Amino acid sequence: MFDALGDKLEQVFKRLRGHGKITERHMSEALREVRMALLEADVALPVVTKFTEAIREQALGQEVLRSLTPEQHLLKFIHLELVRTMGGQAATVDLGVPPPVAIMLVGLQGSGKTTSAAKLARHLKVERGRRPYLVPADVYRPAAIDQLTTLGKQLELPVHPSTAAANPVDLARAGMTAARTAGHDTVIVDTAGRLQIDESLMQELVAMKAAITPKYVFLVADAMTGQDAVNVAQGFHDRLRIDGVVLTKLDGDARGGAALSLRAVTGAPIYFVGTGEKPEALEPFHPDRMASRILGQGDVLSLIEKVEKAYDQKQAEALEKKLRKNEFTLEDFRDQLQMVKKLGSMGDLLGMIPGMKKLAGKMDPGVADSELRRIEAIINSMTKEERRNDAILNGSRRRRIALGSGTNVAEVNRFLKQYAQTKKMMKKFTKMGPGGLGRLTNLLPG
Repeated sequence: MFDALGDKLEQVFKRLRGHGKITERHMSEALREVRMALLEADVALPVVTKFTEAIREQALGQEVLRSLTPEQHLLKFIHLELVRTMGGQAATVDLGVPPPVAIMLVGLQGSGKTTSAAKLARHLKVERGRRPYLVPADVYRPAAIDQLTTLGKQLELPVHPSTAAANPVDLARAGMTAARTAGHDTVIVDTAGRLQIDESLMQELVAMKAAITPKYVFLVADAMTGQDAVNVAQGFHDRLRIDGVVLTKLDGDARGGAALSLRAVTGAPIYFVGTGEKPEALEPFHPDRMASRILGQGDVLSLIEKVEKAYDQKQAEALEKKLRKNEFTLEDFRDQLQMVKKLGSMGDLLGMIPGMKKLAGKMDPGVADSELRRIEAIINSMTKEERRNDAILNGSRRRRIALGSGTNVAEVNRFLKQYAQTKKMMKKFTKMGPGGLGRLTNLLPG
């Protein structure tokens, strides 16, 4: 996401290098490039105009501090304006009201409302300790009811027994009553969508809002629709007064203009972004972190949060003991691979590390993720004895493993060599002592 915009802005900064101060001519040229970069990223024209004028007022004519180069000077103001445009502070769902708290999801057909409803329920259950209740109210698309029911079962979340013959407003009202009776503190209502906004849809949603008085009306918008997402948001906001946005498919949009436009156009903050198909691929939206990622500065805080969620303290302590005793096995290696897979795609992870954005751009995330799956297949094709003692992996065993994993002997040999090198390196880190990880972290860029 935002790859194209980030690359364009990087080109702008390069042109400023070597100048002692930012002159009016330099600023005009730079802002012309910034304006074009934003427009190409599908940012709304009024937002682009306001954005560039704000930077001009802040930066033009100011002396560059001795500690800052001209491009760093402009970078500072662009970062501040990106954060402001996307909402400033991260928006947090306020659940401090008498239960059940109703959250109503609205949006066009295909925007991802149903999957977002399940993801949001999971997020509130895992991260906020809530007891959510899902209400499928899209009676015009029976598959949506079945889909949410199936997702609810997979995530162990209760789903209201909706039917396509029911009235959607009555369904929402009944869902609230059922949730209250069963002691659920949060109700998430998945509503119907259309291919485009129409009057009958809006009347139905207005009636549903009046019936359940939701604490939040969240617009689910597809980031890949770019400028159209902004137009849709405005249409829903005019009739429903949306309280916030869930921006889906952000992982598939290299432009990212919708994220920069939605808050400015509607005044409603982006609460969450969808970054993949997995149930856990819904993240709180942090304007400051997103601005840093756009400008290639990484997002270390989000990376740390991802690691902490996948990190098991007891397993880590057990792993350290094994490393010290030289007992790190292929089974342990597989466990570490599975933890890495929980963190997300390799391209996304590299983008969060300061200074690694260019490498992430050059790397095909699909190839990297495929490599992890290939390695896991090789390990899974081994017997338990082989995984625990790689010394017994002779030629015939390696041929069997290659056949079982759909690889060849050369690939198996190459992996085992990499495993031996990784094992040696990890053993060195354990010799650094308890503070070794901290000293290692200090060596990272940024």
